[in-house]
Amino acid sequence: MKTKIFLLICASLWLTSLPKSDAQEAGFDKPKFKTVKVDGLTIFYREAGDPTKPTILLLHGFPSTSHMYESLMTDLSASYHLIAPDYPGFGNSSLPEPGHFIYSFDHLATIIEDFVQTIGLNKFSIYMQDYGGPVGFRLASAYPNKISALIIQNANAYTTGLGAGFSNIMKMEQAGDRDGVEKILRQIISFDGIKSQYTEGAASLENIAPEAYLTDYYYVQRPGSVDIQSALFYDYHNNLTQYPQWQRYFRDHRPPTLIVWGKNDPIFTAPGASAYQEDLPNAEIHLLNGGHFALVEYHHEIAAHITTFLVKNGIK
Repeated sequence: MKTKIFLLICASLWLTSLPKSDAQEAGFDKPKFKTVKVDGLTIFYREAGDPTKPTILLLHGFPSTSHMYESLMTDLSASYHLIAPDYPGFGNSSLPEPGHFIYSFDHLATIIEDFVQTIGLNKFSIYMQDYGGPVGFRLASAYPNKISALIIQNANAYTTGLGAGFSNIMKMEQAGDRDGVEKILRQIISFDGIKSQYTEGAASLENIAPEAYLTDYYYVQRPGSVDIQSALFYDYHNNLTQYPQWQRYFRDHRPPTLIVWGKNDPIFTAPGASAYQEDLPNAEIHLLNGGHFALVEYHHEIAAHITTFLVKNGIK
């Protein structure tokens, strides 16, 4: 496995040495890699596009990192300013031990709020997938005037659409069965568990780049990562208690909302996408023939949906 990851890194370095492609010559911009100090932590982030253009903040899921947005950021970089951070405990950001840092979704949202202020984002759209939902919805509901639009991909704000396996985990958490939850987590972050999140529900396995799940597996296997992921995984049920507050934000502020959803996702199922129209009747929904990480298969299509949607809503 380590050999595979080493070869992938070598290939990536080779690709970055190639001459500019036609896409780059046309104004597309590959992400740059940056860090900033936030609340005593080093937060790593990717940035692409012109900062004078409308900004999209991209919040990654589990067990992924900002790496999941690499292709989408390039796709959109000619027209938008893209920012994708790694949360504390993920990717290339600081990995404080759970004994020295509270790993909860409330705390992650606070760090991302402070990150946004530190780099000077005053108005932006948010793209949210999986864990990006509970982080992004906290941010949006706390600062509604900063939000231009919501872009939601396989991230729930309603109990409708929670898959059966996921709902069972939430019941175990609420019952205090930490050992049972820990056992499930270890299976989910195994190599086969991570790979299945990318392949289950995919339209074609030939569309799933191995780098996606190999990169995630590399990061979660680092020393201390299991404890970090365990703390967050066990905290997830507290997000469900926030759903009414997020739904109230939707009703009160009616942010322009685009939903691009892998309809074959067994974790956050297709009814979770249509549920948003209960409070956001004008939400635009596109169900894609993919799974939980539909972005891997459909980044070009999703980029086109985003561009059309934002222009239609005067965000250009």
